[in-house]
Amino acid sequence: MEFLEVIVLVFSFVVLLILGVPIAFSIGVAALLTMLVSIAPDAAFTTMAQRMATSLDSFALLAIPFFILAGQFMNRGGIASRLIDFAKALVGTLPGGLAYVNIIACMLFGAISGSAVAAASAIGGIMSPRMVKEGYSRPFSAAVNITSATTGMIIPPSNILIVYSLASGGVSIAALFVAGYVPGILLGLALMLVAGFISFKQRYPVGDRTSLKEVIKKFFDALPSLFLLFVVIGGIIAGVFTATEASAIAVLYTLILSMVVYRQIKIQNLPEILINTVITTSIVMLLIGTSMGMSWVMSFENIPQGVSEALLSISDNKIIVLIIINLILLFVGIFMDMTPAVLIFTPIFLPVVTALGVDPVHFGIMMVLNLCIGLCTPPVGSVLFVGCGVANISISKVIKPLVPLFIAMVLALLLVTYIPALSLWLPGIFGL
Repeated sequence: MEFLEVIVLVFSFVVLLILGVPIAFSIGVAALLTMLVSIAPDAAFTTMAQRMATSLDSFALLAIPFFILAGQFMNRGGIASRLIDFAKALVGTLPGGLAYVNIIACMLFGAISGSAVAAASAIGGIMSPRMVKEGYSRPFSAAVNITSATTGMIIPPSNILIVYSLASGGVSIAALFVAGYVPGILLGLALMLVAGFISFKQRYPVGDRTSLKEVIKKFFDALPSLFLLFVVIGGIIAGVFTATEASAIAVLYTLILSMVVYRQIKIQNLPEILINTVITTSIVMLLIGTSMGMSWVMSFENIPQGVSEALLSISDNKIIVLIIINLILLFVGIFMDMTPAVLIFTPIFLPVVTALGVDPVHFGIMMVLNLCIGLCTPPVGSVLFVGCGVANISISKVIKPLVPLFIAMVLALLLVTYIPALSLWLPGIFGL
């Protein structure tokens, strides 16, 4: 590990971020500058271009634009309102019921769409005005929406788990998808516990009792949307199709559901939806390309080996090493989006934890859950900005009610970190 190259890499990246350069360009420029220092200039430009191009030449990555398009259809197709109605029928009569409704609806919508931002926008846009109208404080309703939207990054299908599979060198996407269920539900339950306690303490209102007939009706209204989970995940587990093929099926299913069954999307809406999908996909793919370029630079400079030796020199105790990695990732998540963070730090930390006997599937779930917390924190918390935007409230007012929910997320992270069975139990049952 050459210290000059490491200094150039870290210093240039930090300076570019401070100057407000977009994260993808900061990563790419920092990687290129480091290459210029370590290898010949003409080879540096060629290598960077090759790394970016070859990193995107992956069949598994085709799933990302398809799942993004499916999420666009779901966001515009009337699915959110039906999931909210079903969740309200289930838990709306409990103390602080609308907070539970928000969390459950975000879990369901996030799981179907695979996008925390989409969940925060779609569910928050409906639930925030409704919660304020019922007597809940606006900061609390926004905080609940922001934190619960992240559950969709863990509960499959999840684009970030596909990215982790790429960065890890081929960990089974099916195993990662199935492994995300229990930790994702655990995170949702932790948030519900804290939200319920705050609601009880603040004496937030209780909803009207819902009859069994109404619950059944709302369930059948939401069933076509929920059935997508069984189609996608069931097909992958059964070996009927791959995750990439499942993403294409998800697009076809959501298109029919939104245009034919719910009739919320018209033909004239399709160009706008497709353009939004292309924009989002291009951003993600640029992040992947530049991040893989930086990963190559770090491998060329033996940075992962150096970090591994440094961590293991501190301690060879798995508990200590995992807590150090979690602290580093929590800090990284504050300043970096999930996609580049996973692509850059997976090659660094995965060899360390596997040397200590940690399963790569377990580590992937732990890493994604950790970085989900960063989505809710400034200055780069995309879900935080979207959640505050749809709730029409400033970030400063949301911080106080966010703190106890952050604590719940950290406690869920610790449970997932130190109880591997939470992640590995379901994959073991299905033989993945």
